[in-house]
Amino acid sequence: MTWDEMRPLLETATRETLSMVGIATLVALLVGLPIGVLLVLTDRGGLLRNRPVNKAVGAVVNVGRSLPFIILMLALTSFTRWVVGTSLGWEAASVPLAVGAVPFYARLVETSVREVDGGLVEAVQAMGGSTWTVVRKALLPEALPSLVAGLTTTVIAVVGYSAMAGTVGGGGLGTLAYTYGYMRFETDFMVVIVIELIILVTLVQLIGDLAVRSLGQRGRGTGPVRLLRRRGAATAVTVPAQQTTPGGETPAPGSADSTGNGTAAAPASAASPR
Repeated sequence: MTWDEMRPLLETATRETLSMVGIATLVALLVGLPIGVLLVLTDRGGLLRNRPVNKAVGAVVNVGRSLPFIILMLALTSFTRWVVGTSLGWEAASVPLAVGAVPFYARLVETSVREVDGGLVEAVQAMGGSTWTVVRKALLPEALPSLVAGLTTTVIAVVGYSAMAGTVGGGGLGTLAYTYGYMRFETDFMVVIVIELIILVTLVQLIGDLAVRSLGQRGRGTGPVRLLRRRGAATAVTVPAQQTTPGGETPAPGSADSTGNGTAAAPASAASPR
């Protein structure tokens, strides 16, 4: 197969893959983020301690993560047909992709939010902040770089899922690889698809890494969290009280005090010649 014959097929399949990945990522962000935060808030020691709710939500997330994507896609055939009216094509594949991405990202969100310093949460509460204020001003801003890194991992996983969906009529690059590369033994076509997938995943990883570095350089925490950090930095630098010698004189810098504790000796170049 020549390049002129492959190009229109690749362009269409690439648009379908990007559409599937985009829809699944958006749903994972909108649904998985609140679920991950809820798992932290309702857990033992959380602001909304509720073990029955935590166990129920955690069980649902575990079930979603434990099913291989191919099985999940087949199990959701009826649901997919009810949502989009068909079980074939990239529109249909977007449904199980989104369902599989939600619990995956929810666990990553839970891990990221748990890493936030509990002292910041207590400080915001001491300032009169509600649970929503703690989430909005402390938990999410502090965990933002980690949340972006988790979203990058989720997008890469969804790209792999979309390729699997192509083996059962899900459209996109996976369908081309299966139809032409496997069924018709078009080795060149398969190589081109593999290279394109590698480039796509590499670009996603680079963009995610740049976003994480940018967030880390700007500094995390806004509002009361940043105010607390400034206060902590100001109080951390304390000036020791000057001590006097038995004769009432203040010891010179670098000399030992009456208790025997002193700073380092002055440099040799500053010492008076003998």
